[in-house]
Amino acid sequence: MTQTIYLYGSDVLRKKAAEADLTKREELTALVQDLWDTLRQSDGCGLAAPQIGVSLRVLIVDGDGLADEYPYLKGFRRVMINPEIVEESDKQCEFSEGCLSVPGIYADVRRSASIRVAYWDEHFQRQEETLDRFACRMVQHEMSHLDGVLFTDLLPPIRRKILAKKLQNIAHGKVATHYHAKIK
Repeated sequence: MTQTIYLYGSDVLRKKAAEADLTKREELTALVQDLWDTLRQSDGCGLAAPQIGVSLRVLIVDGDGLADEYPYLKGFRRVMINPEIVEESDKQCEFSEGCLSVPGIYADVRRSASIRVAYWDEHFQRQEETLDRFACRMVQHEMSHLDGVLFTDLLPPIRRKILAKKLQNIAHGKVATHYHAKIK
């Protein structure tokens, strides 16, 4: 079922999410379906459970919509339950990021160029894989949500200062989205 996306200024986006209980498979499967339904409705490429008000370490990413620009993302769809970065490169790269919880704001963010991530998939099987390029970027962005970090937090102070008024407007509900959104 499509859920409401929580916007910048919502407390749930600032909390470190709890580990998901893998024995609660029915609940987790329903949560994952809600994430997919909500992502589809919002035209995003990734979504973390805290963005729909559920403070659990669950995220999804879908690169299919970006495959025209990044052909290697064709078919890149992941469900990650309790993901953890087990290795990351010293090399960093910069890409422009945006976020469904921070509508209308885009900025270049520096992150690791590649990561090795371990997680449980939607079939509750343990997975581990190395990611790079934009796939790596999407996963790191969503994993930041699980730790209560927004991409705007990773910007240089001067850039955050420039965006302060726009962020304040979002936090006060002065923003329009084409998807269901709220601040709480």
